Amino acid sequence: SLVLLYDAWNKYNGHPSMFAPPPRQAASAPAASGSAPGSTVAAGTAAAPATPGAGPAPAGETVVVSTDVVKATLDSRGGTLVRLELLKQKEVQEQPWYEPLAELFGGAKKPPVESDVVLFDRSAQRVYLAETGLVGVPQPITHLTPMQVLPGERALKDGSNDLTVSFASTEGSVKLVKTYVFHRGQYTIDVKHEVSNTGTAPVASPQIYLQLKRDGLAGPGGSSFYSTFTGPALYTDSSKFNKIDFKDIDKSVDKGDTLKFDKTADNGWVAMVQHYFATAWIHNAAQQREFSVTASEPKDNGVGRRLYNVSMLFTLPTLAPGAKEEFDAVLFAGPQEETRLATLAPGLELVKDYGKLKILAEPLFWLLTQLHKFLGNWGWAIVALVVLLKIAFYWLNASAYRSMAKMKAINPKVQELRERYKDKPQQMQQEMMRIYREEKVNPLGGCLPIVVQMPFFISLYWVLLSTVEMRHAPWIGWITDLSAKDPYFILPLLMTLTSLVQVALGAKPPDPVQARMMWIMPLAFSVMFFFFPAGLVLYWLTNNILSIAQQYLINKRMGVLNT
Repeated sequence: SLVLLYDAWNKYNGHPSMFAPPPRQAASAPAASGSAPGSTVAAGTAAAPATPGAGPAPAGETVVVSTDVVKATLDSRGGTLVRLELLKQKEVQEQPWYEPLAELFGGAKKPPVESDVVLFDRSAQRVYLAETGLVGVPQPITHLTPMQVLPGERALKDGSNDLTVSFASTEGSVKLVKTYVFHRGQYTIDVKHEVSNTGTAPVASPQIYLQLKRDGLAGPGGSSFYSTFTGPALYTDSSKFNKIDFKDIDKSVDKGDTLKFDKTADNGWVAMVQHYFATAWIHNAAQQREFSVTASEPKDNGVGRRLYNVSMLFTLPTLAPGAKEEFDAVLFAGPQEETRLATLAPGLELVKDYGKLKILAEPLFWLLTQLHKFLGNWGWAIVALVVLLKIAFYWLNASAYRSMAKMKAINPKVQELRERYKDKPQQMQQEMMRIYREEKVNPLGGCLPIVVQMPFFISLYWVLLSTVEMRHAPWIGWITDLSAKDPYFILPLLMTLTSLVQVALGAKPPDPVQARMMWIMPLAFSVMFFFFPAGLVLYWLTNNILSIAQQYLINKRMGVLNT
């Protein structure tokens, strides 16, 4: 009943059901006139040339370019990146839970429906954009300003490593040429801004802004049973990594709460993070910048829901008549591959969310990757990692299992005491403490060693949950994707069975109610694992099997197997 209520609550709040796939979003072309989102320019910049509440401006000419790893759509209105497909990253439409089971009994096998992962998007379903612009000049050139598309190639040719797309402003005395440079095999895009003063008067302190904008809808790969962070993040050397929840931005807009992050620095980057993927604006040169996190209201942006913006603002030197200034930035948009991210900017690998136990999770991830290099399979790497952890904690576990075995051995005496003193609870407790002292048994001895290990297992949980390399990674047979749930629920059933075996091997609580709870809890706990990624269930199942083996040997050695 609780599970069904929880599922209904999720559906009521707009989340996908646990028992059916989320509605498939058709791949949409960039929005046509009247459906493009409006804008909120970074705080401190000149206002964009759009009347609030007047609805979105029409879309301009779209340019579609492709490399070996991405397919990008750019809009001449502002030279904005409005869609980005990751050609090497696939999104598999989840089947209803009953379809794989129906196949086992002769039902027609349906091939999985795959599509490219879409990060940036401007459609009826999602809004997620990378925008830049020039303000602080007599006629601002924002992400809403029509620009001219310059001629060039639209597909990366064989033998070429770079693909260039340029946009040029057409009005005003200050000109802007914005150039995107896509690279073979890379999820980084160089974005170059060339600002020229063609007028007769100097232009003091023009400003370039780099902005990421998106709605609050979660990206692909989420679940009703576990949550991962989606939202903006900022980094500076002084305050390090700082992620900001959409709900905190809502509070700052609705109630005037202050968001805590560095407002200025001469270093740092801004990003939008979601499960497995991230986008980030990077400018690694030491240059003063202003950070901003804002939101635009549905009535102002023309989308029908609140949009969230995270941006950086840079001030350029004064432009004398005829002078030219260049400003370069890097846009990253791709999977959270930790080793790649670490080479792009200081701290960028932190977008991969390990939770609060990062200090333990990072070395565990390193060890997992080394095992994968040796074994060549992420599933077997998970098994090997759990084996190594069990070896590391062997003596600690042995102490816990010996304590459980002693508790099991004296259980008949405890039961006899409960019968004898069932009407005298205080005396019963005193006699039980006496037996524990005489038999040298610590009732908490089976719990404390497990408590010590819990941070390591929680860290490993977050490592497995956040590792994008496991997306669509096979293990054996029917497990073709360690990041998705077991289609036939075999691993969760085995995990439930091993949990019950552990209860049978452990000491029986003297209280009948507690004894029943010991059997019920594994069953209730296992419900969640039926919808967890197979990699997580494999980790827990392996741990259970090794724990059963160690507990069985200790019980046998102490002669309490049949007690």
